[in-house]
Formats: sequence, C-alpha cells, structure tokens
Amino acid sequence: MPRAGWVKPESDRRLSDLVSVGVLTRVFPPVLVDEVIAGAGRTEQRHRSLPARVMAYFAIGMGLHSEGSYEEVLGLLTDGLSWRSGWSESWKLPSKSAIFQARARLGAEPVEQLFRRVATPIGSADAPGAWLAGRRLVAIDGTTLDVADSTENAAWFGRPGVNKGEQSAFPQARMVALAECGTHAIFDAEIGAYTTSEIDLAKLLVERCGPGMLVIADRGFCGFPLWRKAAATGADLLWRAKTSMKPRHLGDLDDGSRLAELRPGGNLGRTTEPLTIRVIEFTIDDGRGESDPFRLFTTILDPVEAPASELAAAYVQRWEIELAFDELKTHQRGPRAVLRSKSPALVLQEIWGYLCCHYAIRTLMWEAADHARVDPDRVSFVAALRIARRSISAARDFPPSGH
Repeated sequence: MPRAGWVKPESDRRLSDLVSVGVLTRVFPPVLVDEVIAGAGRTEQRHRSLPARVMAYFAIGMGLHSEGSYEEVLGLLTDGLSWRSGWSESWKLPSKSAIFQARARLGAEPVEQLFRRVATPIGSADAPGAWLAGRRLVAIDGTTLDVADSTENAAWFGRPGVNKGEQSAFPQARMVALAECGTHAIFDAEIGAYTTSEIDLAKLLVERCGPGMLVIADRGFCGFPLWRKAAATGADLLWRAKTSMKPRHLGDLDDGSRLAELRPGGNLGRTTEPLTIRVIEFTIDDGRGESDPFRLFTTILDPVEAPASELAAAYVQRWEIELAFDELKTHQRGPRAVLRSKSPALVLQEIWGYLCCHYAIRTLMWEAADHARVDPDRVSFVAALRIARRSISAARDFPPSGH
C-alpha cells in the first residue's frame, strides 16, 4: 500500500504542468476578476500603479506566501506577470504604504465574490470517498483564526476567554465552512466575529445546500431549528446527535436502524410539526478496549438505499474537513501564525484570499489526481503548495489591468 501523501510520478509531473500555467490566473481568470471588481464598484477612475485587478491577485497571493512581506509578495507576483512594455520599463515596486492603501481601496467584497463565483464541489461521479447513494458527501464545521491585535480588530471580532477571567492574546475570527469530503475542496463559507456563534453562521450556510448533497455534521450543530432549515433545502443530512435529544420511537428497520419523530424541546414541541428521521447507533473501538458510542440522525429513511453500516462509515468522512482546515491554517498560513491585517475589512479580505488560494490548489490537485487516476488523498497538499509557490513566476500573458 502506498503511504499517505505519496504521489505517483506521472501524477506529480501532471501537477507541475497544471500549476505552471499560473495557479491563480488559471482558476481565477482575469476576465472574471475584472467583472467582479466592476460589480463591486472598485474599477479605477484613473490610472494607478496598483490597479484593482493586481490587488485582487495580491489578496490571494498573500494566502500563498503568508510569511512574505507586502513587498516580497508583490515582487513574487509581478516577477511572474507579463507587464505591458512601457509600463513595466518605468515601473518600480511600490512601498508598503502604497500597497496597504491599494488593499484598502479594494476592500473585502471583490475577493469574497471571487470565491463565491468560482468555488463549487469538484469531484466527479467516480471520485473515491465523494459519494454515497448518489449523493455528494460534504461536511460542515467551524474553526477560528487568530487576527492581529489591534484596537479595531479587538472591538469588531472579540477575544476568547481564558483562565481566571483573562482574555487571549489575540482577537479571533470565526469561520464555518462546507467542504467536499472526497477532495477537501472548501466550496462555501461564512465568516464573522468570534462573538458570533457557529450555529448563527451555519444558519446562513445551510441555506445554500441543496438536492444531491449529503451534509455531514458533528453533534455541536445538531438541533431541531438548524436541522429543519437544512432539510428544507432538499439536501440530505447525516448528523451526530446530542445526548439530550430524545426523538420518539416509531419502529425498527431490518438493518438495525429505526425510524423516529424529531420535535423541538419545551412548549414549542407541542405545536411544531414533527420531522421523521432515521436513527443509527454504533460504537467505535478506540484501540484501548473501550468503545465510543455514536448516535446518528439522517433524513435518508430507506435502509435499502443506504444501509446503516454504509452511513456509519460515511460519517467518518466528516473528519476530512478538519484536514482541510489544517491545510489552510497550518501549511498555508504557517503554524502559530497570526493574520497580518489590522482592520476588520482587511482581515476579511485576507481570509477570503486564503480560501481562494486553498481552493485553487485543491482544484489543481484534483485535476492532477483525476488525470493519473489516483485518490486525491494520495496527492500531498504540502507538495502542491510548494509547487504553486514556485510556479507563480511562470504565469504569462497577464497585463496589470484591462486599460
């Protein structure tokens, strides 16, 4: 068996070929960037040395070169771009202050819209670990990111508490995201303050789910209001239940699962229409002779369509989104690194840039794995990140603006 992270030679060569055409411009083409910038009202009214198009790629490039200074990141991007003659001959690398001002002019909206316009699930119908009973496996989960310790960030994002009533060293942004289990592609997200709950962000996120998805979630998300909202989209659900949730038993099924009625607690349960769910219970041996009990709720009621054993195995795919978060936070950003932006608007721009960058790398990794017919899990994200960083200088035929 090949070890985790192993890539076949032909797959590795294909990956290099793909990213060599430009990891950013290939997934986020200049025409789309210009369209999004115009839609956000950020198109320049006069010629600037740092046009909005360049700064959109700069925002994504910061997610690719997280440890570089402003000047270093811009230098790496401009080395790889084919600037127009005349402009490039007289152009000098702008100062940090000029780059900061150009970032502020761009704002967060165009980078967010780039992500929302491009990011979609990418796994094909035969992608390993991506499907169950004709439904695409996706996972929802939340995470936090440390942001720069400035007065503005602290007021807008808030800080988690620590021992003895003290607060953490850095404010934090909260993110809830949807990721495709088979490819680790994060294709939707909501970002807010640390003081915003995961459930509140998830309420916005689940509204964009739909038929053909099987949404997997941990018990922290499992409650009647969010379940009802997510199920109403037509997506199927597979969520670990909280121990406090006691659905009313309706009957046993041949595969060991059972049907039940789910209602909200308290007085609301007396007037709310119940939802029919299927309950699956199983245990996982932790290797120490102990068993961890699991109870899953699902909207897939037919055991012939999706047996309990297959759904239990599918729930394990929820951890794929944790691996995607690790790729973004540990490898892209760097361990223990803090986002550099000192204002909330630029923090949001920076996070959306990280998400765009992660999606671009994951898209190229999927295409490489699909071409070589290997499981995407066998392609190393770290290796792909290194190739992407090296390949920025290979981008061609991209002028600084449409002027």
